Amino acid sequence: MAEEWWHHQKDVWKESHAKRVWTRLKINVFPLIGQHPVSDLKPQEIILVVRAIEKKDALDVAQRVLQDINRVCRYCVQTGRLASNPASELAGILKARKTEHRASLSRDELPAFLRVLPEYDAQGRVLTRLAIELLVLTFVRPGELRGARWDEIDWDDSLWRIPADRMKMGVEHIVPLSKQSIAVLQAIQVISGRLDLVFPSERRRHEPMSDNTMRRAIFRLGFDGSKPGKGKVTPHGFRATASSILNEQGFNPDAIERQLSHMERNGVRAAYTHHARYKEERREIMQWWADYLDKLRRRSLVCELPGCQMSSGSVGEPI
Repeated sequence: MAEEWWHHQKDVWKESHAKRVWTRLKINVFPLIGQHPVSDLKPQEIILVVRAIEKKDALDVAQRVLQDINRVCRYCVQTGRLASNPASELAGILKARKTEHRASLSRDELPAFLRVLPEYDAQGRVLTRLAIELLVLTFVRPGELRGARWDEIDWDDSLWRIPADRMKMGVEHIVPLSKQSIAVLQAIQVISGRLDLVFPSERRRHEPMSDNTMRRAIFRLGFDGSKPGKGKVTPHGFRATASSILNEQGFNPDAIERQLSHMERNGVRAAYTHHARYKEERREIMQWWADYLDKLRRRSLVCELPGCQMSSGSVGEPI
C-alpha cells in the first residue's frame, strides 16, 4: 500500500522530494513492517518503527517517517482498505526536537574566517574553497548553491537565475552577481565548465557536491567552536551574518529579505514582487557586500601583526 500511495503522490511532488520519501520508506519502514497486511497494522508496531529511528538520535527522520506512515494509512482509509487510521493518534510520542539556531559569525569574527579560507587549498579541493567563497558572496541557501548548473548563469546580465523547482519557496530566485562573484565563477569554470553542474561531486560527476563537504571544510579551518579566537559557523550561517551586517549598514530591509528569498506565501503576488521590486537596490547590495568582504580580508591580512586590533565595524562607509 505504501508503494501505491507513493506512486499516487509522486507526480505532484518535486522529483527530489519523491526520492527522499521513497528512500525513507525503503530504509526505515519496509524492513520492519513492509510485509504486514495494512489491515493488521497496530499503533504499537508503528511506534516500534519510529522509536528505532529515535534511538539513533535522528529525530527529524523519525518525525518525517511518522508523517509518511500517517499519510499512507490515511490514503488506505480514503480508498476503503482501512476502517480507521492506526497512526492518527500518535502525535507527540517522539521526543521534542531542540531548536538549534544555525551557527553564524559575528561582524568581528568574519575577518579571521576570510583570512584563513584560502589556506584550505592545501588541505582539500580547490572547488570546495571556491564553493564557500561563492556561498559567502551570494548568501544563498547551501542546497541552492550545491545544485547550481551552468545554464542558470546569465553572464551577459551578471545574474544567477535559480529555477523554481530548486527553491524552497517554489519561485524562481534571481541573484545579482557582483564582480567578485563573476571572478569566482570564472575560476570555477576552469574546473567544472564542461559539466552541467557547477559543483559536482568528486566521485560522481553527475551528482552535486555532498551537503557535508562545505561544513567539513569550514570545521577543518578551525571554525567549529573549539578554537580560541574563532567562532563557529555552518554553511547556512553566512545568511544570518550577511543579513545582520546589511541591516546594520542601513540598506532597505525589504530588499534584503527579497535577496534572502524570504517571501510572503501569496502565490502570484509573491512571484511578481520577488522579480519586480528592488532590482537595482539588490544589485547595489550585492556589490557593496562583495566590496565589504574584500576590505575586511585586506585589513585582516595587514592586521596579523601582534597587538593589532581590527574593528570590522569601521569598514565600509554608511549608506
